[in-house]
Amino acid sequence: MNALVKYQVDPVVRTKLDFKLDEVPRFWFGGDPFLTRIFDSMGASFPEGERYFIESVRLFRDKITDPDLKQRVTDFIKQEAQHGIAHDKMNQVMKDQGLPIDQFVGFVRNLYKRELKKYSPQYNIAMTAAAEHLTALMAETFYSKKETFKDAHPYVRALLAWHSIEEMEHRDVAYDVMKQVGEVPESTRKLALVLTTAMIFYYTSQRANVMLKYDGFSRFERVKMFAKGMPWFFGKKGVFSARSDQYLDWYKADFHPSQHPVIHQYQVWVDTLAETNDPIAAGEAFWQAGH
Repeated sequence: MNALVKYQVDPVVRTKLDFKLDEVPRFWFGGDPFLTRIFDSMGASFPEGERYFIESVRLFRDKITDPDLKQRVTDFIKQEAQHGIAHDKMNQVMKDQGLPIDQFVGFVRNLYKRELKKYSPQYNIAMTAAAEHLTALMAETFYSKKETFKDAHPYVRALLAWHSIEEMEHRDVAYDVMKQVGEVPESTRKLALVLTTAMIFYYTSQRANVMLKYDGFSRFERVKMFAKGMPWFFGKKGVFSARSDQYLDWYKADFHPSQHPVIHQYQVWVDTLAETNDPIAAGEAFWQAGH
């Protein structure tokens, strides 16, 4: 990895985007209950996760002297707040489907409160930077190839496209706070990604299993779904497996998020939103521009 190469786009705060989520079908990923609920499970934790990221960064706000980083932190907070609002709407859709979203959200909220109370600011900013490393890979993981999200409903695909774009825009903010003023030991930085990855995998799988149970699937049916569906993510040609090199870059001593290129169709999304003021049209153009 060439530590001198930097690919940078600045955070832009966008508000009042309507993804028409109340029109999305129950199994919006091509009628596939497993893939739908895995993504729904990840999304269910986003609002409280975003708020945790904001609080973790705020712990260091008074120590930041660099005006550029100060501004990027402000934009980071505003972007993450908007992500929380949008995914709250998706959570309401799932609540209307009869899923125990309040139970999930309450657990995640208490988990993050405990993290902030029990562990040091250094630990929390490292965990936030590690989580941001994962979300920064969302765009490449799901949108670099059209095939990946071809069966996803256009409205949810547009929601996740916008979220992915903005995660890419502010991917280095928490990392720069950690590095410039966080005084985080290198061992803590590296451990944070291990812990964050394990937590996301465990809780996402657990919630998806509960969701599928509420959808009426038996234990045997759910076991078959997981056995058949997990290779889509982690198999030899899985979408996460394809990003393993970028994921592992975190452990290199000279790593910085800006060393990863910005997804090739980034400007397509930005330009389409500017022309149409329609995030669904922008999401569609972004997806269509994939390889």
